[in-house]
Parts: sequence; structure tokens; C-alpha cells
Amino acid sequence: MSRAAEETNRRMLRARDAMDRAYAQPLDVPALARIAHVSQAHFTRTFRATFGETPHRYLQRRRVERAMSLLRETDHSVTDICFEVGFGSPGTFSRTFRGIVGRSPRTYRKEAAATSVPTCFTMTWMRPSA
Repeated sequence: MSRAAEETNRRMLRARDAMDRAYAQPLDVPALARIAHVSQAHFTRTFRATFGETPHRYLQRRRVERAMSLLRETDHSVTDICFEVGFGSPGTFSRTFRGIVGRSPRTYRKEAAATSVPTCFTMTWMRPSA
């Protein structure tokens, strides 16, 4: 791997790590591009080439993964979880959750409660795909 490719990968990992840490914060492409020290257009293209999905989709998936965990492990309302993981509205949260997981947050919670298996297995089995 060339030195330039390694540097590009480091920059993209820096931005992805920022998304992992601050998934509930309002992150946008300009802010992430600044973290990676590249232009917005270059950031979006390179992130997708590196990780196989757009920055927006990656952030949505991270938020949904966290919401899945909260739905399984807490009794917070779906609306509270929606805002806690960084979504701006319950409608967007439900639509995105259903698109990634394949069922609504309420249905997911009911099904997860009925399943009494170790959390590590549940997390692996229920992990949303890209």
C-alpha cells in the first residue's frame, strides 16, 4: 500500500471514529470533511470507496445500532430513544429503523424481549446490515 493510500485511510478512519464517538451529535459532511482535512466532495467519494457506504448511511446505521441496544436493555420510550441517539424526529427514526432492521422499533422491542439469549449473541444476530 502506498504512503498516500495509507494517509487517506487514516483520514477516513479519523472521521469514522468521530462518528462513532459523537453519533448522537448533529454531524454533517462539512464537519466530517474538516476532521479528515479534505474537501466535502472528496470526503464523500473517498469514504464510500473506503467503507462501502456513504457517511450519512454509516451514521444512520450507528444510531440504529445504539437504538437497538437501548430498546433491548432499557424501558425508555421509543421517542426518548429516538432523540437520545441523535434523530431529529420520531417519524424519521421509525422510517430509518424499519429500513435498516426490517421492523418497527416497537416490534423489535417486543421480539427482543421475548428472546432470552445472551446479549452478545443477540447483538451479533440482530446487527443491521449495511
